[in-house]
Amino acid sequence: MKPLFIAGLALLLLFTMTIAMVLGAVSIGWKNVLTILYDALPFSQPIPGAVIAPVYQDILLQIRVPRVLLSAAVGSSLAVAGAVFQGLFRNPMADPYVIGISSGAALGAVIAMLGGFRLAVGGFGAIPLFAFLGGIVTIMLVYSMARVGRAVPVMTLLLAGIAISAFLSALVSLLTYFAGERLHQVIFWLMGGLGGATWRQVKIMIPYALVGYICVSLFSRELNALLLGEETAKHLGVDTEKVKKILMIGASLLVAAAVSTSGIIGFVGLVVPHFIRLVAGPDHRFLLPASALLGGSLLIATDTLARVIIAPSELPVGIITALIGAPMFIYLLKKRKKLRYFGGGG
Repeated sequence: MKPLFIAGLALLLLFTMTIAMVLGAVSIGWKNVLTILYDALPFSQPIPGAVIAPVYQDILLQIRVPRVLLSAAVGSSLAVAGAVFQGLFRNPMADPYVIGISSGAALGAVIAMLGGFRLAVGGFGAIPLFAFLGGIVTIMLVYSMARVGRAVPVMTLLLAGIAISAFLSALVSLLTYFAGERLHQVIFWLMGGLGGATWRQVKIMIPYALVGYICVSLFSRELNALLLGEETAKHLGVDTEKVKKILMIGASLLVAAAVSTSGIIGFVGLVVPHFIRLVAGPDHRFLLPASALLGGSLLIATDTLARVIIAPSELPVGIITALIGAPMFIYLLKKRKKLRYFGGGG
């Protein structure tokens, strides 16, 4: 049953990717999309009688395909990180931003915008670079504050994250107040969007996402054990402090990479793991890949809606995810009352 569910989610992802490539201010028929993608493959043979306008090829290959791939990577990263944090904290209200990563990334991005920095390191421009570094520095600060001796109590980590997040959010608000002519740029980034997606961003984002995903998925069994409580996990032979550190690093890497390329996009990492748990249970060996597939599909769909709802203009995708995600989350909370939500697996 679970392999079939995974296969269904994979087909859903392919379907939403195809629809997202077809729809837009300039509509490209699905046959043209498939033809252009086939022609772009190495060693492909020309299709007899197929004539595609060059403008369609440019729109698809230079704008829509990288945007769709980046949407999939960001959505998957946020969903997987949300699943990890919810399991790690044993708290269904935890989301990818619960320990302040988004606030740190936002502060870094706003500093880059207001400072007018122009630099590139490892393919990152100034804004994504500062956002990425802000997220990573924040998680390091939170972790060091929460550590008691050689241990890091989960509740202390959560409280430290909330406190640091509130402080950094206040700094972001203060800088936004003095943004002046850059106010629009700052607000648009904070709302979350994928309008500036490029192939370079895709090439940067996907390796970080893969490293983060592999990092957390290798310890999915241990994460299942942590759902039973740290003491029980220790009795089962789990090195809880080592596992928590690795999970924190992997999930934080996913979130920092996502936020640095797309801004702050809410509800994907909160709603998707909830839905998967309700449908198929809390086993993280299944929950993580399923969340990755559904998270990618959800963000592609919402980003497509953001592009076409007031075409040729577009809305920040963060607004769409909030408008859709909040009612969906309320529904899931009601449904959760009738079901056992967390439990061990494997």
